[in-house]
Order: sequence, then structure tokens, then C-alpha cells
Amino acid sequence: MTSRSPFATIPKESFLRALKPFILEPIHPMSQTSYKDAGVDLELYQQAMNRLPALMQRTRSSRVMELTGGFAGLFRLQDGEHQYQDPVLVSGTDGVGTKIKVAIQAGRFNTIGIDLVAMCVNDCLCLGAEPLFFLDYLALGKDNPDLIAQLVEGITEGCLQSQSSLLGGETAIMPDLYSEGDFDMAGFSVGVVERSRILDGSHIKPGDYVIGLQSSGFHSNGYSLLRKVVFEKCGFKVTDHIEELGATVGDILLQPTQIYSQSVQAVLQSEAGSAVHGMAHITGGGLAENIERILPDKISVRINREDWTPSAPYKWLNSLNQIAPAEMERVFNMGIGFCLIVAADQHEQIIDILQRQNIEAGTIGLVDESEEKCVELIGEFSDWS
Repeated sequence: MTSRSPFATIPKESFLRALKPFILEPIHPMSQTSYKDAGVDLELYQQAMNRLPALMQRTRSSRVMELTGGFAGLFRLQDGEHQYQDPVLVSGTDGVGTKIKVAIQAGRFNTIGIDLVAMCVNDCLCLGAEPLFFLDYLALGKDNPDLIAQLVEGITEGCLQSQSSLLGGETAIMPDLYSEGDFDMAGFSVGVVERSRILDGSHIKPGDYVIGLQSSGFHSNGYSLLRKVVFEKCGFKVTDHIEELGATVGDILLQPTQIYSQSVQAVLQSEAGSAVHGMAHITGGGLAENIERILPDKISVRINREDWTPSAPYKWLNSLNQIAPAEMERVFNMGIGFCLIVAADQHEQIIDILQRQNIEAGTIGLVDESEEKCVELIGEFSDWS
């Protein structure tokens, strides 16, 4: 009797179907995924990085130390021209908020970096610091060498105005966090001051005068409110021309923040420098909140609106009749971007120094004593309609 397979009676087609789940398919190599597939083009990134050293070189001072490669920057605190007895480093960091959205709307990117430097450096100045160097952080949704170069161009311009060296920075491409065309910026300023000359407001006393330095416009605060009013409520476009200002909406809103470094240093390094008792950078919170930050206990300040007239952009914004006056004063600088609180017998000399630095400045308030520290705005703006 011939032996037979138990499957001999199963049709061939049924037999193959039964085995199919157990037959391994040939393995084909899967396609490889690159960084570019994930949204980061390393070749474009390198193109951008290759354009930055020449821009940074514009800001280089004798205290920046040569370093080939490396992971950080080197800066000499002391050299033949700069000597300190008891140096204290002063640092500050900031961004420019939603003013970036206006830059994107206007397609204008070479000035927003000035704002970035200004917001950081002006804060450090308030402690009496001499700016030393600056670092930046850029975050984008997609590699864009032209955009990166324009942003850094503005940063280097701000560094030149503030007499800071752009020592380094970081550019991050994050397609999952930022949409194409969107970006953000942050800056970091480092300065130095002799311990004995730190200005913390503790020497402010009754009888001191408040000197206001003119702002260049809205600076970099309140732009969520500005955009809500100007674009959403009033329907303006960045290209619309405002006849009374002789400029477009984009020009007005993108006017760079004033950097006060050279004018303030001119005062501090003069014979009248010791008469400066405190300084305040007027940002979000307006004159009242920012001056109050540096007042000692039981000291008050009265700011008189009759002593200056808000600049033309503020008159235009007020004419739109969309923001209550009290809200404007709480959000914006109202034409005064920086304040010095100084001894009464030196205030005229200090104003003269500032004006010789091409900064419009004048007395806008007086220091008094009170039950608790506070800042009060009195009077009314003239020609405010």
C-alpha cells in the first residue's frame, strides 16, 4: 500500500491560500527620512549662517576676543582702556512682542532688531550700566536666509547705536511650533557698573526733578492693543497713508524704539553724573508704573502733563477715539521713553547735556514726600485733540 500525504486530496489553490498568512514577504528597504523632510533644510540654514559673521563684525569692539569655532563668545571686561575697581555685571532680557506681526504684514524686517536691542539695553541703563555685549535668539518656522539676514542686520544696527558688541546668538528652525512666515525674537544684554555707582533709586529724595526724554513713537509696547484698534476696528492697512503724519501706517507703527545709551552715558560720565539719583525706562505700565518701581518708601512723584505734548503718532491714535485716555497712559509711553530723576541744582545742566546729544528732554515732574510711594499725573495735555 502506497503511503500518501494527508493533504493530497486538498486542491492546490486552497492549500496555497491556507499557507499564505505564514509565508514571509520579501523585505524591501524603506525610504530614508531626512531633516529636510521634517521641515529643516540644513543647506539653507548654512547659507543663512554664512551671511552673519560679516554683520556681527560691524559691532566688534577691542574687548571681543578672537575665537575660532567654539560654543560661546569671549569678552574681556578689563583692558588698557577699561579698568574697574569693583565691577558689577548687569543683565537684561526682553523681546518685541506683537510688533513682529506688523513687520510681517509690512514685509519689513531690517528694523525690528533695533527694537530688540533697545528694549534690553534701555532696561540695563536704568542701573547705571555701560552696555558691553548682546546675544540674540531667533525662532522661525522655516529656513529663510534673507529673513534671518535682515533681522540680524537690524540687531547689529541696534548694537552700534547702543555701543554693544553682538557676541553671538542662536537661530532655531521649528516647523511644528511656528507657521511658515512666522518668527519670534528674544535678546539678552550684558553691561557693567561700578558697585559704588549702581543706581537703584535709593537716593531719590524730595525736591528732585524728573527729566523726561522724548520717545520715537510707540516703541515696542502695547502692540496687541494698537493692532486691535488700527487694523481690526478702524480697518487701516499698513500701506495706507496718514496725511497729517506724512507717513504710512506701517512707517508709524514700525518706527524703531529709541536707544538712550549714548545720551545717558554722556550724562553719567559728566561732572553732573553724580546728581542722577534714579532712571526709569518707560515701557508697558506707562509713566506711573515704571517710575514707581524705583521710588523709595514714602516718596511720591507728580508728573505734570502740561510740561510736554505727546508726539504726533499719539495725537493720531487719540483722534481715532477708540482708547480711553487713562488706558492709553497705562499702556503707552505717551511720548516720554526714558526718565532721569536728578538733584534740583543740576537739572538744567543735565538737560543741556541731553540736548547736545540730539535728545529732546525737559523737566516733567517733581519729587515730594508722602505717606506711601506713588506717582500722580496732574494737569492736561495742551493741543491734545
